[in-house]
Amino acid sequence: MAVLQMQRISICALKKDRKPILEKLQSMGVIELSQLIEEDQDFHKLDTINARMSFEKAAVSTDGALEILDAYAPVKKSMLSSLEGKDLVEKAAYRQVLDRKEDLLKKVKEIHLLDKEKAEQTANILKLENQIESLKPWLALDVPMDFAGTEKTAMLLGTMPGQTRVEDVLSILADKAPEVEGVEVQIISSEPDTVYMAVLCLKKEEAEAEEALRSAGFAKPSQICADIPAREKEELENKIKSIKIRIGEIEKEVKESASIREELKILADYYRVRADKYEVLGQLPQSERTFVISGYIPRQKVKDVEDFLQAKYDCAVDVEELKEDEEMPVLLKNNPFSASVEGIVESYGLPHKGEIDPTTIMSFFYVFFFGMMLSDAAYGAIVAAACFIVLKKFPRMGESMKKSLKLFMYCGISTLVWGILFGGYFGNIVDIVSEKFFGHAVTVPALWFVPLNDPMKLLVYSMLFGVIHLFVGLGIKGYMCLRDGKVMDFFCDVVLWFMLLTGLILMLLPSDIFASIAQTQIVFPGPVNTIAKVLAIAGAVGIILMSGRSSKNPGIRIALGAYDLYNVTGWLSDALSYSRLLALGLATGVIASVINQMGSMMPNNIFGIIGFVVIFIIGHLLNLAINLLGAYVHTNRLQFVEFFGKFYEGGGKPFHPFRTNTKYTDLKEETLS
Repeated sequence: MAVLQMQRISICALKKDRKPILEKLQSMGVIELSQLIEEDQDFHKLDTINARMSFEKAAVSTDGALEILDAYAPVKKSMLSSLEGKDLVEKAAYRQVLDRKEDLLKKVKEIHLLDKEKAEQTANILKLENQIESLKPWLALDVPMDFAGTEKTAMLLGTMPGQTRVEDVLSILADKAPEVEGVEVQIISSEPDTVYMAVLCLKKEEAEAEEALRSAGFAKPSQICADIPAREKEELENKIKSIKIRIGEIEKEVKESASIREELKILADYYRVRADKYEVLGQLPQSERTFVISGYIPRQKVKDVEDFLQAKYDCAVDVEELKEDEEMPVLLKNNPFSASVEGIVESYGLPHKGEIDPTTIMSFFYVFFFGMMLSDAAYGAIVAAACFIVLKKFPRMGESMKKSLKLFMYCGISTLVWGILFGGYFGNIVDIVSEKFFGHAVTVPALWFVPLNDPMKLLVYSMLFGVIHLFVGLGIKGYMCLRDGKVMDFFCDVVLWFMLLTGLILMLLPSDIFASIAQTQIVFPGPVNTIAKVLAIAGAVGIILMSGRSSKNPGIRIALGAYDLYNVTGWLSDALSYSRLLALGLATGVIASVINQMGSMMPNNIFGIIGFVVIFIIGHLLNLAINLLGAYVHTNRLQFVEFFGKFYEGGGKPFHPFRTNTKYTDLKEETLS
């Protein structure tokens, strides 16, 4: 377990070497930039905002073109395609893309324009369809909708409320415009709420007729056409057909561009990397002929950087230890087994300055408790085998995902071991199958004991493992105190608690309460009982007197000590939390046994066998999924609350080096052109 020691590195080099040095450092990805030199009369910073924004714009535009291509010509992907990782690109192919980057950018622009045109054409179709919809009530009209009438007659085209008849219109005109004569009304079409009509009258009486009709709800059409409605509808439909043909052409053109999809991925990553470089370039202090880079670097990477820079360039490299009060970025380094748990630690919080990396110790307990909670050999074998196959099949998956799958693989192996110890193989499937289909029960004996037959025994061991877990956490706190020279803190905050807790445990073991739980009576010799009481009393008295040692007021000191002693109830609560090892272990076995029992109720014929298999597969898949999630959540809780609560705070700042951050591709060779 280790937090890599960081050092501060400062590089002063010639300005003419700036580009290759920055690109090499970016490809190495070992320095988190943190400038110490501010702008003054000798050193200034370049304004790279415009250049960086142009690169970012190009990257975003290319990303958008790729999304358009995925929409028009999607690539068929498997369910596990997300595990494949980034495409590995040959350097020659990379250079070919850079040689064509201007042409590719034109193609990106063309793809965007085609997609925009398609969107506009689709909107035009909707607009034309709305126009056709508005014409439908007037299709029976055999004159243009804007027909003005003859020399002496006028046509009023409009709508009236539903159920209006010709007689009603004539009655309205006779009542409200008796001077209007020679009126003809024609119903064009009608709907439940609206009647569409044409009213012919003398042109000199048009105004009076329209006013009378308006008073009764007459309204002119919102849209009119200059042609006969039926003919206008046909013309609009022909326009829609032409637009759809154009949309088909657009889709074809975009799909043809799918042949450059991989090149566009490389191009997008190129501009993304360039944008990152120019962002850093704008932060570097620079004089007329030199520039300065400063930042954090892991101690073990210093020699590689020094050797490369001093072998190729005229530069000065200065490496110094961090100041005592300087909070360094955190980068963890652990063995392959423990590294799989680093994601769990990071989700809680990286160790801050002065804390140790708990990953290695935690990894053992994590896998141990996870397997104990799931505790079925068949489930463990499935999880371990599935993770192993995926890891082998997709070697280029993301580092975070790889760590997670390795963790579940180790947890699967632990589950397999615990399943063998507890005799759980899909619950009691061997007993059920042998009895149902072969007439006599065959039981695979547990290597240790069967939790369903002896749950109290499992509870005792769960508490035992929990106490060990908690004591290890308290021991780590003691180690940190001694490492930092805090001997008094070690004695008062660690030794006294060990004395109190050890004494209380030794007093509990021979008690009737423990005997009723463990189904066994433990008897200690008299001196051991005396030692237990002495330890408990001495620890309690010491805690009361010493926990509030920061206060000089005796009353406050004792009050603080008494309050701290009350925390013994917290220890009891923490110890009881480990009963979840019993609960989840039993839950897995009980649910599996119920599923098997449900399957055994099927008749002994071909249909019964099929039903048994279906129940078996579906039931155990659901049981595995539910208890896998439960084991993950509760194992995390035991680490975060009970274990970390004894010594760990977290809150460290993660190490963010200046590196090649690509989205789609990786280069086989590190150097970028």
